[in-house]
Amino acid sequence: MKFTKDKRKKRGNKRVLVGVLKSQSDRRILRRQLWYRIPVSFLPKRKFSHIAFYQPACFGATGKRITYYARVVGKAVKKRIELLPGERQHPRANEDYLKVSFKEIRKLRKPIRNVIPRRVSFGFTSLKRLCASNDMLELYGVPPTEQILEQRLRRLGIKTFSQHVISKEGKRYRLDLAIFCDRGNIAIECDNRKAHSAKRQKLKDKQKNASLKKLGWRVVRFTEADIVEHLDSSASRVRKLVRSLGGQA
Repeated sequence: MKFTKDKRKKRGNKRVLVGVLKSQSDRRILRRQLWYRIPVSFLPKRKFSHIAFYQPACFGATGKRITYYARVVGKAVKKRIELLPGERQHPRANEDYLKVSFKEIRKLRKPIRNVIPRRVSFGFTSLKRLCASNDMLELYGVPPTEQILEQRLRRLGIKTFSQHVISKEGKRYRLDLAIFCDRGNIAIECDNRKAHSAKRQKLKDKQKNASLKKLGWRVVRFTEADIVEHLDSSASRVRKLVRSLGGQA
């Protein structure tokens, strides 16, 4: 379909809510019955004309991506038990949910992948960006700060390990970048503006810092501005720390 200039502009301005399909059952309901539910207590305040559906890791080979989206044609508040009468014992059976209805479910030309694993919850984007993005960072307009810093450090001869996972005493920590040195290890966290500005997330970041330090890691956090606007000084800071720890192992 060809769009005139005015139609392209109108299409680009349409707001898309990114929601999550929590199970295969939710996806079957979406595709066969053409509706999706949102707890009223978590209902976003901003209006939206479309919903895109993120499929998490539990979907296996088709997980960690957005494949489907749809235009909203109807909304109604219902009790969960009305929507899912077979789940009468569910702890939220009598809570209010927004039932969002669709005329058809559309499939993107290519899935939008969660390449650098990020927790996905309700968020907003535009229809134009939804149809053009290749990954979740693009979808939300977030600079790929980890890759930017990693590439600069590589040019300085510093080897990094992206998305390194530490498991200790039943707890699991994922590091944006890990650097292993002769006299210690460095954990680098790249905090983009959107995901790390809320008070709750800042508290989680502090708790993660404390836990990593107890495990003997040196933790360095960079803001989005540190990497996008002050890349050279940020990379230099890491290089000095690597040298102080005796260089790379």
